[in-house]
Amino acid sequence: MARISKQELIRLQKKVTSDAAIGAKFGITRQAVHQLRQKYGIPAVKGKLDARNARILSLRKQGIRVAAVAKDMKLPISIVYRVIGLSNKAKPKVKARAKVKAKSKAKR
Repeated sequence: MARISKQELIRLQKKVTSDAAIGAKFGITRQAVHQLRQKYGIPAVKGKLDARNARILSLRKQGIRVAAVAKDMKLPISIVYRVIGLSNKAKPKVKARAKVKAKSKAKR
């Protein structure tokens, strides 16, 4: 594993932000950087991801296609779909639950 000190990793995380970019700089994998963060107890940078996710959702609400959003944000299409999927899971599904309850009452 690469010799990256805790202070250096914190500094790089503020400057570069992604584990993949830090790994590329040192010739190691994103997972190795992630494991170093875990070892040192350094949390992931969430603020930039939240802003990125909000922008992805905003573009989708404007009707822009997923492929165009991915290209604009310089992300893989799979990441855009994952963000959209996570936002859909966060919404309560009241109608679906009401239907299940109604069906179970009808069977009784």
